[in-house]
Amino acid sequence: MERGKKRGRAQRETSAGGVLFRRGPDGVPRFLLIRDSYRNWGFPKGHLKVGEPPADAARREVAEETGLEDLALHGPVRVIDWYFRFRGKTIHKYCHFFLFESQQGDPVPQAEEGITDVAWYPLEDARQTISYENARAVLEQAGEMAHALTREAEDAG
Repeated sequence: MERGKKRGRAQRETSAGGVLFRRGPDGVPRFLLIRDSYRNWGFPKGHLKVGEPPADAARREVAEETGLEDLALHGPVRVIDWYFRFRGKTIHKYCHFFLFESQQGDPVPQAEEGITDVAWYPLEDARQTISYENARAVLEQAGEMAHALTREAEDAG
């Protein structure tokens, strides 16, 4: 198994990202997707700084890539991992995703971060727009969490 041997020598990288939602006027959650310089749609994410907790890194990356800073953290969504090749090395990347709620402000794609567009989508549209299957799994979990939070808010109100 040549492939298994290669993966055993993979360099591990850890990053964190945020799934943002906002309740629309109809109470239905909408999710923020970003488009990167490769024209792929997904979630804001990036590397952890030394000693930085994943939730803090996720909040920082969301702010850097979307310009949104007033975010309520609702908790971890899930960790995904994948392998890729970069400059002749095999990288095993882990990304911790967290659910954030944004209630105000307009997202702005941060060109200096390689972000070419940002847009809010209802869950089904977001599901169809996301470019990566593993990110779709994150969206599914985040969607369930956001709907539960939306129901709690309605019940309390």
